[in-house]
Amino acid sequence: MSTATAQKTSFAAVLWDYLTTVDHKKIGKLYLYGGGFFFLIGGLEALIIRIQLMKPENDFISAGLYNEMITMHGTTMIFFAAMPILLGLMNAVMPLQIGARDVAFPFVNALGFWLFLFGGIMLNVSWLTGAPDAGWTAYTPLSTSSPGHGVDYYVLGLQISGAGTLMGGINFLVTIVNMRAPGMTYMRMPLFTWTTFVISVLILFAFPALTVGLFLMMFDRMFDAAFFDVALGGNSIIWQHLFWIFGHPEVYILILPAFGVFSEIFATFSRKRLFGYTAMVFATILIAFLGFMVWAHHMFTVGMGPVANSIFAIATMAIAVPTGIKIFNWLLTLWGGNITINSAMLWSLGFIPSFTLGGMTGVMVATSVADYQYHDSYFVVAHFHYVIVGGVVFGILAALHYWWPLMFRRILNEKLGKLAFWTFFIGFHLTFFIQHFLGLMGMPRRYWIFLENQQLDTGNFISTIGAFFMTFGVLVFIFNAFYSWVKEKPAPQDPWDGRTLEWAVASPTPHYNFKQLPLVRGLDALWIEKMEGNGKMTPAEPVGDIHMPNGSILPFIMSLGFFIAGFGFIYHTQNNFAYILLFGGMGLALLCMLLRSLKDDLGYHIHKEELEKEAE
Repeated sequence: MSTATAQKTSFAAVLWDYLTTVDHKKIGKLYLYGGGFFFLIGGLEALIIRIQLMKPENDFISAGLYNEMITMHGTTMIFFAAMPILLGLMNAVMPLQIGARDVAFPFVNALGFWLFLFGGIMLNVSWLTGAPDAGWTAYTPLSTSSPGHGVDYYVLGLQISGAGTLMGGINFLVTIVNMRAPGMTYMRMPLFTWTTFVISVLILFAFPALTVGLFLMMFDRMFDAAFFDVALGGNSIIWQHLFWIFGHPEVYILILPAFGVFSEIFATFSRKRLFGYTAMVFATILIAFLGFMVWAHHMFTVGMGPVANSIFAIATMAIAVPTGIKIFNWLLTLWGGNITINSAMLWSLGFIPSFTLGGMTGVMVATSVADYQYHDSYFVVAHFHYVIVGGVVFGILAALHYWWPLMFRRILNEKLGKLAFWTFFIGFHLTFFIQHFLGLMGMPRRYWIFLENQQLDTGNFISTIGAFFMTFGVLVFIFNAFYSWVKEKPAPQDPWDGRTLEWAVASPTPHYNFKQLPLVRGLDALWIEKMEGNGKMTPAEPVGDIHMPNGSILPFIMSLGFFIAGFGFIYHTQNNFAYILLFGGMGLALLCMLLRSLKDDLGYHIHKEELEKEAE
């Protein structure tokens, strides 16, 4: 399609295209837009929290609203910002890295996105009626006894979006196992693909625990069951176990893709093969394996006893070993490399000291005896943000700078990129470094105000100033995205002189990705061809017909059905109209499933002649 035709495409046509698309590259962009939107909402909530804590006995927001802010900030950032942005990057890049034409289940991929989006909207609708206020971990009995419907929105928002994430994980697993290009053995896969593979396994095993916990909470709240009600023979600690059996692997679901991103960036901009590739792969698998054995380190103070505490403390400290292997391998990749410093590289270099600090405080918090002092103080808040912001958010911003030309055909402006990095980096350390000391001085987390003459004024003021710096950095990045789209010229096919297969596709990437599947002859497949003077991939097959899936509006309507039914579940005890929503929504979703099952959607073929004509 010529540029002139593309420019004439109406808004309605583009909207319909995105509502019905099953193309993994477009779904990747949708995840980025959706996740980016929720990231801004979560950031705004964080800023309101920091303004409230800017000075002693502040009355910027009420105590009740503050509880809603901390609950929504945590929930939004983890489930609706970090997760979907990473899923978006995986969608956009992973199939290209393994030389595939699409993901294994394109329809399911689209359904996963729409479920996530409607789940996020569901949660945020609660602002209109009273948001959840029991903390992002929703501990019982606080959450089960919370008045109003805030926690119900939390439960259904996470149920709907969690189903979407589970679908995404299964889809990526099948794609990587079955759809690698000829010659792409497991030990030739790029590290980002490896981390996608490993976190897909984590999603498969971790999310069911959350799903079960949310179902039990839903039955407790909506149907007066007694799973967590101690007075009726329930057990409120079981919720903590279910939540953290999911919640700790979730931290690795977030951080491992960021590790994959840094591995790609360090290798590309050092112009060297990643040092210790095999060790990196096994360290990734080991982190994931150990990640399932440490959940109760969040619960050292609930009275599990010294034996359980000791076992979980040792297992937690053990995770420092494979993580340390990774840090040293990255440093040795840089060692003696021909290094280019640009925005993507700055975010990656800034990650190493930031994340290492988070890891060190992690080992401190893992010491079960000392944790009695750190627990529920700002020390834990600081540790958590050093890992999630210093690791995951830095990883996301590094990835966006690196793969922006691949996804949007523009290179982000370097001056704006560096301005965004330095303001965010300085603001991040200003905000969270001081919080370690606030915690050690006795400042509890989740408190609405602190009193005068407790020596907490200066630390909190500095922390809030840092939050404004971070906000400025994010706004500069957003401006950069729009600025580069309007002002910059289209990027070349391989702007970084890349090493892996995603840089071997044509620009703009055709919807079938590869006209002929590439033949992979080793790790860093594209780099091998460049070193031998080919400059492009050797095809593994002659030009032939390509089978592609049809677009479908069903994933959108199905997700909409579950969204409508969610309101029916929440309000079913209060009025009869809710039953119309409940049965209507479920009926709509089930009808879509029936249509999908009965109608054979065989897709279509792009014929060899068309492909040859395009080449001319």
